[in-house]
Amino acid sequence: MASAISAQGLEKTYGELRAVDGLSFDVEEGTIFAFLGPNGAGKTTTVEILEGLRRATAGEVKVLGLDPWKQADALHHRIGVIPQEFRFFDKTTPREAIEYYATLFDKKADADELLRKVELTEKAESYFDTLSGGQKQKLGLALALVNDPPLLFLDEPTSGLDPHARRAIWEVIKEAKRGGRTVFLTTHYLEEAELLAERVAIINHGKIIAEGSPEEIIREHGTADRLVLEGPPALADHLAKTLGLPVHRENGKVVIEMSDKRDVARALEEADRSGLGWTSVSTARDSLEDVFVRLVGRMEEGVVRSGR
Repeated sequence: MASAISAQGLEKTYGELRAVDGLSFDVEEGTIFAFLGPNGAGKTTTVEILEGLRRATAGEVKVLGLDPWKQADALHHRIGVIPQEFRFFDKTTPREAIEYYATLFDKKADADELLRKVELTEKAESYFDTLSGGQKQKLGLALALVNDPPLLFLDEPTSGLDPHARRAIWEVIKEAKRGGRTVFLTTHYLEEAELLAERVAIINHGKIIAEGSPEEIIREHGTADRLVLEGPPALADHLAKTLGLPVHRENGKVVIEMSDKRDVARALEEADRSGLGWTSVSTARDSLEDVFVRLVGRMEEGVVRSGR
C-alpha cells in the first residue's frame, strides 16, 4: 500500500534543543495513524512540519507525494486540518463558516450534511462565540472536511466533548477512513487511539519510543494478562507455591500473572483445592494507556538519572 506520509530522519533544532530528533515513520493511505506523546515531546513541531507550517532542519518528508515546505500551497488544498482549541470569527455561524471555507477552496459543500455528520444541525445559525468548547471542536472537524481532502490532520478532535459527542466524532473519523481517507490523529485520550488507530507511534524527547498496532505495542511493552481473585493472603501464598507463576497481592486481591490461557483453569482448580475461601474472579490486561504511562515514565526516570 502507498504511503500518504513518509518521514525519514526528520529533525528540528532550536539552538541546542532537538525538538525532533531523527524521526522515521510511514503512514499508509486509508489508515488511521495515532501520534502520541506527553506535552513537550515534539508532537506539535512534527505535525507542523508535515502540514508545511514549519521547515525541518534535516531529513526528508513527503505528504501525499509533496514536499510540505516547498509545495505548501498545493498541499494545503489537499489536506484537512483541525487544530487544538479551534477558533473562528465570533459573529459567524457554522453554516456561514462552511460556506466561507467552500469559497476559499473553490468547492461546493453541502453545509447541512456536514453539520449533520458532526451533530451541529441545531446550532447551524448560532454565532461561534455562543458555542460550547465541544461544539467549536465539532465545527472545526466539519471545516476540515469541506475541501473533501484525502488526508486529515486531527489535533485533539474530541477535546472538551461529552462521552456521547465524543462517540459521534469517532463515527465521523471511522466514516472518513471507510471513504478511503487517511487520518493523522493526535490525542491525549489513549483509549481513543487504541479504539480507532491501526498504527500508533509514541514519541518522547523528539524520538519515537514505540511504534506498531496498539495490540503489538501492548504485547511488546505491557505486562502479562492477569487473573484476579478475591481471597485471603494465605491464598496468594498457596498459589505462588503450587502454580509456578508470579503471584502477588494488590489492593487486597490475589493477582496471578498468566503465561498461557490454560493458566486460568489451573489457577481456579488450585484455588478450589486449597480450601481457602475466594469469592469472585476477573481478568485484567494492560491497555495502551498503561503501556504509555510505563514507557514515558521509564524514559523520564532515565533522563533524570543521566542528569539531562
